[in-house]
Amino acid sequence: MPPLTLITGNKNYSSWSMRPWLVLRQAGIPFEEVRIPLYRPGSEIDLAKWSPSGKVPALHDGDIRVWDSLAICEYLNELFPDKQLWPADAATRAVARSVSAEMHAGFGALREHMSMNIRARRPGQGRTPECLADIERIVAIWTDCRARFGGGGDFLFGRFGIADAMYAPVVLRFQTYGVALEGAARDYADAVLALPALQAWVADAVAETERIEKFERDE
Repeated sequence: MPPLTLITGNKNYSSWSMRPWLVLRQAGIPFEEVRIPLYRPGSEIDLAKWSPSGKVPALHDGDIRVWDSLAICEYLNELFPDKQLWPADAATRAVARSVSAEMHAGFGALREHMSMNIRARRPGQGRTPECLADIERIVAIWTDCRARFGGGGDFLFGRFGIADAMYAPVVLRFQTYGVALEGAARDYADAVLALPALQAWVADAVAETERIEKFERDE
């Protein structure tokens, strides 16, 4: 069986690429990676060869193509049920899917004002009222999930899973922009930052040489 192939963008900037990459790496699922630097001449042509949407991430499994980060994670859950990427309990799994979908579809202010840039440090920036409301909601999700479902480990639903991969880029955004966390939210962020897979992604991001100017401008 040929290995899975995941198409990603720049590790410093591409939060969507990071999510399924973390799931694959942290779960120990073998895969090959094709990294396509974004926003440069020829990027759109290269992406079109790999991704039906022309965007990253995309997953190739033989003749099967899956695009969109959450769709890829769902596909991986079906391929590897032994990895328990969602909680086993149906009611808990429904909550995990809900908070993952909320991250996938929402928090537009956070995305706009606290863009992914692992190498940058911008403490105090991005604090619009809308962004602060997004931060408050995210902290509430983390705190609630840890209190209700986190007894079996350090993550939102105990063991690391898809929900944590969905929120891992937020942990890095909070680090970039100096968002202060306390209590369960701080402990959760620390657990995510300590993940070997996340540390490997960050190391690759730091080693990259590309700069995307639209994400390098300070507010």
